[in-house]
Amino acid sequence: MNSIRVFARNMSKVKKWNPLKKVGIVGVPFEKGQTKYGVSVAPAALRAAGLIEELSQIEGLDVKDYGDVEVVGGDTSQMVDNMVHLQQVSICNKKVSEKVSQILKDDRVAVTIGGDHSIGVGTVDGHYNTNKDMILIWVDAHADINTNKTSESGSVHGMPVALLVKELSDYWPYLPTMDWQVPKFSIKSLGYMGLRSVDPYERLAIEKYEVPAFAMEDIDEHGIQKSINHILNVLDPCMDKPIHVSFDIDSLDAIEAPSTGTPVRGGLTLREAICLMEIIYSTGRLRAIDLVEINPALGNECDRRRTIEAGLCVLKAGLGFSRRGTAPRGVLDLPVQTHHDHDCPAKELRQN
Repeated sequence: MNSIRVFARNMSKVKKWNPLKKVGIVGVPFEKGQTKYGVSVAPAALRAAGLIEELSQIEGLDVKDYGDVEVVGGDTSQMVDNMVHLQQVSICNKKVSEKVSQILKDDRVAVTIGGDHSIGVGTVDGHYNTNKDMILIWVDAHADINTNKTSESGSVHGMPVALLVKELSDYWPYLPTMDWQVPKFSIKSLGYMGLRSVDPYERLAIEKYEVPAFAMEDIDEHGIQKSINHILNVLDPCMDKPIHVSFDIDSLDAIEAPSTGTPVRGGLTLREAICLMEIIYSTGRLRAIDLVEINPALGNECDRRRTIEAGLCVLKAGLGFSRRGTAPRGVLDLPVQTHHDHDCPAKELRQN
């Protein structure tokens, strides 16, 4: 009986979280973390497709556009083996980190539109600097936890998680220009959803550190709801930590989002992705969302439109849009018809 009372007292002390109804949007037109042209165009393409207007239609949501992070060139003389464009990645991510921190300090959900997934270094660093107890849900076909020693491509968009987590800091050489970013985030606060293209050393890291990771075969077995709820329970059993979702559009099946640089068949359906984001939103603890790897330069016009629309659906689900619809606030009944003689030909006919 005493243990029940203690449990009840502890539950009563759990902070009640409510979804933030203020959002800050920042674009990151950056593509040097990978090799294909076009992903830098995504922030402009999403805005042109009505990003701000679509989010502003969500009831009670205050949307502020913080513009784009300025992307500049770097000194290519600062070379690290098997890390392409490291200095440009570093310069961009430092600015991203500062901007995300600013948005969070403005008491808004930080929504970052990439760009390739190397910008996850900046978004997570900026969030961690504001909320050191945050947890990270990495939604992606790929684990992005390679080091320069394990990467086959040398593209930094496959390395952001390894750059972020403190447990892997000893597996890196000295990285010039990256002194601003000290790995402090713990891999114990990381979970994966949607994996289906994982390199051998990435799998080793996941198993070594017992990272809760739901590949597509696990989601097929358990369903999207049980999968994400399990991760949330493992990472945050007391339900009191801010959540960061870093969402790579290639987590969706290539049929749902064809305009992306590294598509992998057999991914999440759009309905599963929407459900995933709705569940996370319902916790009230979502404080940051990244949407990355949309590439409007790939595919035809139908592919581009389909991919951008999918991205918009994901963002809306994470920010409170209800597929059930929303009744007018403060209205209890349908509008009543009022008829006037000159507006009612049928009545005139009856009188004649």
